Amino acid sequence: MSFRISPIWWPGIFLTSPVIAPWLLVKNIRYRRNLARASRLNQQRIKAAVSLDLPELDFLEITVVVDWRAEPDFMGDAGVSYLFKTDLGSMLFDVGFGPSRPSFSQNAHKLGFNLDQVDALAISHFHCDHMGGLAAQHSRKVALPEELMPTQVKPCFLPDWGEAPGFDTEVVTAPRMLAAGIGTTGPLARSLFMMGFLEEQSLVARVRGKGLVVFTGCGHPTIEVILDMAGRLCDAPLHCVGGGLHFPISDGRGNLAGIRFQTILGTGKPPWQRIGNRDLDLTIAALNQAAPDRVLLSGHDSCDVSIKRMETELSANTEVLSVGKTYALGLRSKEILCC
Repeated sequence: MSFRISPIWWPGIFLTSPVIAPWLLVKNIRYRRNLARASRLNQQRIKAAVSLDLPELDFLEITVVVDWRAEPDFMGDAGVSYLFKTDLGSMLFDVGFGPSRPSFSQNAHKLGFNLDQVDALAISHFHCDHMGGLAAQHSRKVALPEELMPTQVKPCFLPDWGEAPGFDTEVVTAPRMLAAGIGTTGPLARSLFMMGFLEEQSLVARVRGKGLVVFTGCGHPTIEVILDMAGRLCDAPLHCVGGGLHFPISDGRGNLAGIRFQTILGTGKPPWQRIGNRDLDLTIAALNQAAPDRVLLSGHDSCDVSIKRMETELSANTEVLSVGKTYALGLRSKEILCC
């Protein structure tokens, strides 16, 4: 049997149960209240959304700076950072664990990359593996390695109130254009039992001759909600869905001291419930109904069993993102990377 918490911790949990049980009760009340709030907000936002004037990009390249899987000589990690390049500019999406772990710095150095090379930074949501580490999450301040910071102030687009020292911070409140011909869904909400109420934005772009590209950080609001919003913003056919979908069903990334943190903290559900294959069935069905040509999966928040199922059962051409690799979309794809 697979335990999310090693039996060595069970005596301590039993002894502290008089404290833990009331805490969980309060958390559950707040969680259920936030479920209704998130659903109401998302319905209102999707209903109010109007088409974005997404330009038809001649090409879109996505280079993986941080993710779980990695090419030789690159460092994998349980966070994400993606560099988007288009014929209209470039933008960095998320910064992994930033300066708190070596992966972002080492991979960026190997790629010859720093923030001077982008027009803007966008953060999907305020979790440590996307905004620069635990200290960054607790302070709600985006953190990057000092040696990679831009020499000129660049805009940083946040999905909720917070700070990005060294950047011109802009809080995104609704769907809009960001930079490099790329737009955002605006914040979409999710109630997470352990981690509270969360706002997350996803990126949207339109590639000439291909269609709509939708890219998530973690996909916490669920891909169904994200695609509903994306469909309101652009009526082009769906070409590609990429990023994290958050299915740590059999295991999680970054386990420590006998505790599988992602399977407890990262499911969004109460700890007495588990995310399971039924949940994944619904997402696979939703993606197959949406019928993208390509799916580019992040492995940072989904277990190998989930990824294997998606690779096998999705009707789209499905790949797992790998650090150091560039994924090209659009008319220049054959020139840059065989697709």
